[in-house]
Amino acid sequence: MEITPEQNIRMAKMTFATVYPLYLAKIVRKGKTKEELNQVIKWLTGFDEKEMQELIDDNSSFEVFFKKAKLNKNATLIKGVICGYRIEEIENPLTKKVRYLDKLVDELANGKKMDKILRTK
Repeated sequence: MEITPEQNIRMAKMTFATVYPLYLAKIVRKGKTKEELNQVIKWLTGFDEKEMQELIDDNSSFEVFFKKAKLNKNATLIKGVICGYRIEEIENPLTKKVRYLDKLVDELANGKKMDKILRTK
């Protein structure tokens, strides 16, 4: 599937404050914890819980969120399909980063071991 410019714009304007509760609900339904979700987000972005809360309180868009993030050097190891799109083939850098986050949350929800999610082994 091809990602359109409109989808890239929509992704950039989406707020972390809107998406975080959806991520949390998804992983809690699968028996995971907020702490595990935050660990995954911290690994990808470098944000601690205080910084994440500030981004939520500021209603930061994903564009702002990822501008402030210090993306993990191993993020490029995140591969596979998410929402029908192969991550490796996404050309827009911001959209790719958002899909990295989506993929990590999916892996957590699906019970993948944390060391595999965090690409440590």
